[in-house]
Amino acid sequence: MSSKASGVAHAVSSDGLRQRSNVLATELVITEHGRERDKELDKHNGWEFGGPWGVTAIMTFFPLLMYYLWICLWFYDGNLVYPTSRDDIKPFLQTMWGHIKKDASPNAYAWKVYSGNFFFQLFIAMILPGYPQEGLPVPSLGYKTLHYNCNALVCLYVTLVTAGFLHYYHIFRLTEIIDNYGHLMTVSMIYGFGVSLITYVWAVTTGNAIRMSGNFFYDYFMGAPLNPRIGPVCLKMWAEVRIPWVIVFFLSVSGACKQYETLGYVTPNMAFMILATGLYINACAKGEECIPQTWDIFHEKWGFMVIFWNFSGVPFSYVYSVVYMASHDPAKYRFSTFGYVFIYTTILCAYYVWDTAMAQKSHFKMQTQGIYKFRKTFPQLPWNTIKNPTYIQTAHGNRLLTSGFWAYSRKPNYVADWIMSLTWGAIVGTATIIPYFYSIFFIVVLLHRCTRDFERCSKKYGKDWERYCQVVKYKYIPGIY
Repeated sequence: MSSKASGVAHAVSSDGLRQRSNVLATELVITEHGRERDKELDKHNGWEFGGPWGVTAIMTFFPLLMYYLWICLWFYDGNLVYPTSRDDIKPFLQTMWGHIKKDASPNAYAWKVYSGNFFFQLFIAMILPGYPQEGLPVPSLGYKTLHYNCNALVCLYVTLVTAGFLHYYHIFRLTEIIDNYGHLMTVSMIYGFGVSLITYVWAVTTGNAIRMSGNFFYDYFMGAPLNPRIGPVCLKMWAEVRIPWVIVFFLSVSGACKQYETLGYVTPNMAFMILATGLYINACAKGEECIPQTWDIFHEKWGFMVIFWNFSGVPFSYVYSVVYMASHDPAKYRFSTFGYVFIYTTILCAYYVWDTAMAQKSHFKMQTQGIYKFRKTFPQLPWNTIKNPTYIQTAHGNRLLTSGFWAYSRKPNYVADWIMSLTWGAIVGTATIIPYFYSIFFIVVLLHRCTRDFERCSKKYGKDWERYCQVVKYKYIPGIY
């Protein structure tokens, strides 16, 4: 370990592991040991998701599952339909295909709306001013730090004003979005597959591919490039915030407009979804400077897994509750007053933990780099920055946070995020199980993601990771697991 790296050890606590933030100003140094570990992690070291066959199955069957759940929700009152005998299989498949062909065709409206939003979001991301933020040192770039123009918040405001203007003057009615759900979903899938292929070909032909396995299907799924950009826009960060959550939010708004036009009012359940999706998109926008510090931007490559999920999977499988409520009698999912108080309270509490936990971790990473500055955005919640954090100094050179919510759980943000996802389904009660798909699928994704993350950290930090796990004993829920 270099003298600079070892020099941080003067504030070690009695357990020999945790150290205080008065040494955060010390320059963060990646040691030679850490560089060697990073080189190994930047190579293809085994298959994930079941290898080529597994990722091919995911790319084939997940879009089919999205169609199936939408058909059940829209045409079969939220019931899971299936053939009951061998003779029913062919008619069942013909019926499914009939719905897709007629009600989910990539029609002109869907191309106009999806493409319009896609390129509008890209255009304003390129031209509007934002908050400058420096990312983490990237090993594959010789520990160079990339710079980001975090303008998601001003882009969100511009989008809201533009949508309101178009709706008010009947140029583009927001009500039509939910009515064309199937058509828009198909176009989103085409974008997901198409952009993934374009990105893969670009990375391979220009020499920007890293961690390649040599298998086309696997590399297409996992991605080839790490930091693709168009001008000042980081495509990974742009796609993570500007596409999925904008669509999710406006699907909720469209559902509310649909209710208002048909019922003359908006149900508390639909208002809940506007609140829930609004909180999420605003959190991503007002805290965008934290995103460059995350695993998604720092390590995950930009391939089908991320691209399709952002362009299609998230927006068209997370808000099944909105689809159901927009097409069904409110009597089917009405709550008692206590029920509404409980679910609104639950999401607000979960949101607080999620928002502040994410901010604590990202701000700590900025503090270790000496680049943290308080950003005035709304709402900046109490305890989003730890003034005197404890941490473990690793032989790698990085520091592992052991303060705030991160003193009690290794993934407090995941727990809170999952609770929020559960409320998105629970808002329709027991009317149909399909809106719970988000939370069911999400917990599988989070558990798998944690396994990948923990394995990577174990390889990267070695014994320091073992000591960290002794300090922060619980993976998710303190005192339980």
